[in-house]
Amino acid sequence: MHRQFSGSRLIVASHNQGKVREIGELLDDFGVEPVSAGELGLPEPVEDGDSFIANAKIKALAAATKSGEVALSDDSGFAVEALNGDPGIYSARWAGPTKDFSIAMAAVNEKLQELGPNANKRSAFICALCLAWPDGHTECFEGRVEGSFTWPPRGDKGFGYDPVFIPEGSTLTFAEMDPTDKHAISHRADAFRQLIDACFKSDQ
Repeated sequence: MHRQFSGSRLIVASHNQGKVREIGELLDDFGVEPVSAGELGLPEPVEDGDSFIANAKIKALAAATKSGEVALSDDSGFAVEALNGDPGIYSARWAGPTKDFSIAMAAVNEKLQELGPNANKRSAFICALCLAWPDGHTECFEGRVEGSFTWPPRGDKGFGYDPVFIPEGSTLTFAEMDPTDKHAISHRADAFRQLIDACFKSDQ
């Protein structure tokens, strides 16, 4: 049995406002107020895990322990097949200390160019969610969406690597899509469906 979340406030273990906003929209139907770790002045822990799930646990447990409240973390990234899954868990680091994702997207394109015109452009967004309680209990879920890398970047509605990712079945990048359409198919939406089915529905 999964532990159920009950309450009206949830700490979102992130300083990324785009991510916090997207999580808030996904939780909107449950009357949950998302409060970011940044708003509470919580420090960002060192993410030294070897997987998305491991890093999500690190962030969620750090926020839950320091705040004394239930915390939700999201560790997500962009994985390109031809680059052996990179940038993967290091997706944010590819954006540099200023977190400029135009640098990260250009770096992916440069590495694919080095592989030649027939480089495999297949890619995926992966999202791990971890719900953590102050007593150390965690519930973790992982979602993904398959698609392909495109260049140059297109659209201004998303964040991160959204402008260079076209999901399967679409001709639009994530950054060109209406946010409602993106939420319906995204890696984060996939993980959230699992989270909500397991930890939210019975109490709502």
